[in-house]
Amino acid sequence: MRIERILSSDAVLAAAELFDAPPIPAATERFLTQPGHHLLFAYDDDGRPVGMISGVEMTHPDKGTEMFIYELGVAPAARLRGIGKRLVAELAVIARRSGCYGMWVGTEVDNDAALATYRRAGAAEEAPFTLLSWDLIDGLTDG
Repeated sequence: MRIERILSSDAVLAAAELFDAPPIPAATERFLTQPGHHLLFAYDDDGRPVGMISGVEMTHPDKGTEMFIYELGVAPAARLRGIGKRLVAELAVIARRSGCYGMWVGTEVDNDAALATYRRAGAAEEAPFTLLSWDLIDGLTDG
């Protein structure tokens, strides 16, 4: 298995099955060209993409820069082989090289596979938090 940083929209579109939904070409191009945005693929020995991780460097005036793991995915046929752990470790290398003081991820409390992967990759659990979101496509309501 090899892990590569992805810089080509064509590579992303060719590995669409690794994402939750088909990649949007304009969003893909924007992600790949933004400084501090990272996309890594894991390829099997036959050159097929079998895993992906995306990360975004986030900087705040009083905290510095940290890496946010945006998404991690491994093809169903390639799971339980340590691919997710290796992708997380490789993103951590990039984060250290970029001067990030830490790395974090959020996942559902019942996503046992993700929780196990992140724990095996060395993540420490912190206090639970509540996630609030806004749906900006359908609009916000006043009040």
